[in-house]
Amino acid sequence: MNAFSRIEPHELHQRMQKGDIVLIDIREPSEYAREHITGARLVPLGAIDSHDFDAERGKAVVFTCRSGNRTAMHATRLLAKGFREAYVLAGGIDGWKKAGLPVHFNPKAPLDLQRQVQIAAGSLALLGAVLAWLVSPWFILLSGFVGAGLMMAGITGFCGLARLLAVMPWNRRFLCA
Repeated sequence: MNAFSRIEPHELHQRMQKGDIVLIDIREPSEYAREHITGARLVPLGAIDSHDFDAERGKAVVFTCRSGNRTAMHATRLLAKGFREAYVLAGGIDGWKKAGLPVHFNPKAPLDLQRQVQIAAGSLALLGAVLAWLVSPWFILLSGFVGAGLMMAGITGFCGLARLLAVMPWNRRFLCA
């Protein structure tokens, strides 16, 4: 088996109320801190271990992320944790909200790191282009540097800007949440 069965949000909500299913949120702590389904257990994908689920072996499990795509991409790895019955939440948390079901939302928590990187990189690239047009053509190098950094992040999986943003004061307290 290398794919999950899908479970619809309303069915999951009913089963969670009965207590016969466990919801595992595989996103990162900063994403979970900002918004999550009440009752979901945070087990980040990057640190997942089969022993994380020893207490839940007898129950069905539902894995979720923001849209369901991350969960589907790692289905084989998650299914190898040994659950007798495993699902993916149809549409992820986005699908849950579309179904009109409640989420815990903390407006004081920072945006997730991916969005912060997109905002910072886009701002720097735009700044470089505007400064190159208004001040000196040499400022185009700033846009080129940002583009090269994004390309290398995609190739290597290492994003220096994300690492830098992760240690900023507004993110630090949510990394270990």
